[in-house]
Amino acid sequence: MSIIKRNNVKISGDGQTPMIFAHGFGCDQNMWRFIAPEFERDHRVILFDHVGAGRSDLGAYDQERYATLEGYADDVVEICEALNVENGIFVGHSVSAMIGALASIKSPKHFEKLVLVCPSPCYLNDGDYQGGFSHQQLEELLEFLDENHMGWSAQMAPLIMGNADRPELSEELENSFCRTDPDIARAFARATFLSDNRADLASVRTSSLVLQCKEDVIAGQQVGKYVEEHLPDARLALIDAYGHCPNLSAPDEVIKAMREFL
Repeated sequence: MSIIKRNNVKISGDGQTPMIFAHGFGCDQNMWRFIAPEFERDHRVILFDHVGAGRSDLGAYDQERYATLEGYADDVVEICEALNVENGIFVGHSVSAMIGALASIKSPKHFEKLVLVCPSPCYLNDGDYQGGFSHQQLEELLEFLDENHMGWSAQMAPLIMGNADRPELSEELENSFCRTDPDIARAFARATFLSDNRADLASVRTSSLVLQCKEDVIAGQQVGKYVEEHLPDARLALIDAYGHCPNLSAPDEVIKAMREFL
């Protein structure tokens, strides 16, 4: 099967340096529409949908492959190989930040820099590490998703998005969640929220930017600081944004921080 079709890969831009954008849970490449075009003048912009999301080939979804984030990281590497990407820039939002980190460990030649937007290596509180959720909270969150996909989407979208004064943002996120196949959403949620990639951070040799929002109920400031401290080559940028999706709520801030890093 064509990887281009499988992941609904779209390429644009006039530059030579590849810049790959990867979306978060329950979303698709459209979530980068305010940011990706700003880099087309000096980059080869590559957008794609994770298998099971957006306009990817749902027939390519494999429960075993995508039971962990490793399967999604393998896809990123395969996309890079198919497009002859070398020394590219990977921009990953939320769970895709860790997917990109794993891909850079697997095949470092493809990546010169990583931009990690609201990353979290582990969502579970564990001793001194505060990922943001207790074990019970994560179990309840996943059980709710199992029982009522639409209800979960309606309740979680405003919490994840934040910016209560801009309800159109949470409405867009809710609609995106609802478009996702429920079975795939449940599996991806488990791969996302039950993952623990803290030990992998030390193996990431790629220069990284950690983009952190001022307030984020999914990945708070303590998480962004942890990621910066445990990556061998990273800088932390605290941007003037609220919620977990600054690519929608504060694209200018994200673009500015990316430009300064690049």
